[in-house]
Amino acid sequence: MKKNIYKKLFILQSEIGGISKDATNPFFKSKYFDINSLISQLKPLLQKHNLLLLQPLTDDNRVATCIIDIDVEGAGASVESSIQLPNNLDAQKLGSAITYFRRYTLVSLLGLQAIDDDGNLAAQPVKNKVGKPLLLDNSPELKNAIKGIEKGATIEDVKEIYRVTPYIEKKLLNLKYE
Repeated sequence: MKKNIYKKLFILQSEIGGISKDATNPFFKSKYFDINSLISQLKPLLQKHNLLLLQPLTDDNRVATCIIDIDVEGAGASVESSIQLPNNLDAQKLGSAITYFRRYTLVSLLGLQAIDDDGNLAAQPVKNKVGKPLLLDNSPELKNAIKGIEKGATIEDVKEIYRVTPYIEKKLLNLKYE
């Protein structure tokens, strides 16, 4: 059973590509993955492969990220990552720690690659297996696609040039109908 989930995760990783650090911490002036954006990008791919993402708090004060294979053949197979929460935090700091740990247990579990959105790296498009650049949040390529949509290009026109995830497509469609 475990073999099936590992195969699915292997395929999932190749479809995800790099994840853009799309949010800015104003206090430290650093970039990070926003957990909601990350999950929005992952959900369609998890559903495509019949994988369920859970991120519960456990009885022993841990944040656990678990991916479960929900196929009939592989029912019950799962992979999991967890980390102990710090003790003695007030509610607001505990909430921040939970969000932080959810993000990084998920990144760790899936072996996601971080792509910094600055300097030369941002100018170099991420290529998928068929050679089209992947549109990432806040990337120069996405800004070009948005300009094209604003000038009358269709989503199909954008897809001829770029690889578009369901999350980014929804973003572009919302732009089209604003």
